[in-house]
Amino acid sequence: MTTKAPFPEAATIVTVAAMANRSHLYAANTLPTGESRPATVAGISEHNWSIPLAHLLLVSFDTRVVPSMIWDQRIGVAGDYDRGAALLLDLLRVVGEEVEDEQDFVSVVATTKAQLDKQRAKYFLLEAGEILDMDEEPLETATDRLVAEHIPALAAHAEAAIAGENAEWLAIARGRWREHFYSFYNDTLYYSFETD
Repeated sequence: MTTKAPFPEAATIVTVAAMANRSHLYAANTLPTGESRPATVAGISEHNWSIPLAHLLLVSFDTRVVPSMIWDQRIGVAGDYDRGAALLLDLLRVVGEEVEDEQDFVSVVATTKAQLDKQRAKYFLLEAGEILDMDEEPLETATDRLVAEHIPALAAHAEAAIAGENAEWLAIARGRWREHFYSFYNDTLYYSFETD
């Protein structure tokens, strides 16, 4: 696995000691290109050992593959910020109607909403290479499949659940809410991009 930034002239990467493979989520007003990353990249969230449902839903509108800001490959995923945030918050509302550990869930939702409001931008940028690299499938192939199949299917399930038409899927999401929605929300993630 390479962690070399593809655009060293544009930014400095600040890291801390590794503990786990993570899914990383950022926000920016422009998309990464083959030559540069966005001028400002804000940290949203990271999640250990999997790509949580929340991250996938947040990039589920106008979803596209973009150059990674971490890897020297085209394995980043971008999506519309406002629409993705609205979908996740709507789903959290219906999940919370009958959730166990309601007090903990309310706290998680408040933290999530506060970070999404604070870092509002045009795009979410998902960096899931560390998770995808745990499987045998080539990273670019896995990313293409994530964007073409997995993310649209999950968004459709979430929209149906919000509309009251997908009770079985909603029950699973509700029963496993910590796995799906309880991530580390912070401005500073394992990879934090600072301009020179």
